[in-house]
Amino acid sequence: MSPFKDAVALVTGAASGLGRALSEEMARRGAVVVVTDLDEAGARAVADGIVASGGRASAAALDVSRADDVRRVVEEAAAAHGRLDYLFNNAGFAVVGQVQDLDPEHWRKILDVNLGGVIHGVAAAYPIMVRQGSGHIVNTASAAGLLGAPCSTPYATTKFAVVGLSQSLRSEAADLGVRVSALCPAYIRTGIFDAATYAAGTQRDVTSLIPFKFLEVDDAVRRTLRGVERNQGLIVFPFYARLLWWLTRIWPAFPVALNRRTVQAWRRRQRRAADPAARA
Repeated sequence: MSPFKDAVALVTGAASGLGRALSEEMARRGAVVVVTDLDEAGARAVADGIVASGGRASAAALDVSRADDVRRVVEEAAAAHGRLDYLFNNAGFAVVGQVQDLDPEHWRKILDVNLGGVIHGVAAAYPIMVRQGSGHIVNTASAAGLLGAPCSTPYATTKFAVVGLSQSLRSEAADLGVRVSALCPAYIRTGIFDAATYAAGTQRDVTSLIPFKFLEVDDAVRRTLRGVERNQGLIVFPFYARLLWWLTRIWPAFPVALNRRTVQAWRRRQRRAADPAARA
């Protein structure tokens, strides 16, 4: 029997991308899903689609940067269903540009959402799960939280923090019956670059520097849930991401050297864009 059958799962950032696909797959596996997103109409469309397909779901508007709102939605979900088995802290976005291109508002917003949202979700759900003596918190980080991400430093900063939070909480939670995982995928075809904030450069500038094939979102969800079923502390995929992570652990200077080449390529593109003669 699937461990997700009849489980109650709340997913943030679930109106699109990985969050939507997670919600739909959890429902297919028998879970009751609470679909939340800042985009209330989008969240309701996902929940309605699940119900139309024979699944069980409800929707709620949620700004994860607001601690009181997160606590309210989480507590209402647990009260409505009698428990909360899974929390997928998935909401997030990217900021693109070198650090010298950024202003404090770029940093504030991404810290509020990518890190603050995870903290708020944990603060709301973890006490409920401790009282239950069971539950699983899955925090969406990124391979960028293991390897770095030049020209997306704010994004990588938040994802490193999510990994640290998850690993530390996992130790605290283990003897209390609560599981904690950090999801660290590499590039997934989710539209994250469509919704990114560009302090400099363009979406094409970013994607042209990525030497790897993007993973389809349905494949990413299957790998994610397999890692959750196995209670993996760090769920890292695909293979090249695990390989790069392994190389980083035995050779800490490796990601700096690798990422430096990405920065150099980014700067060449920016110089060509700024100098019409260089494009001729």
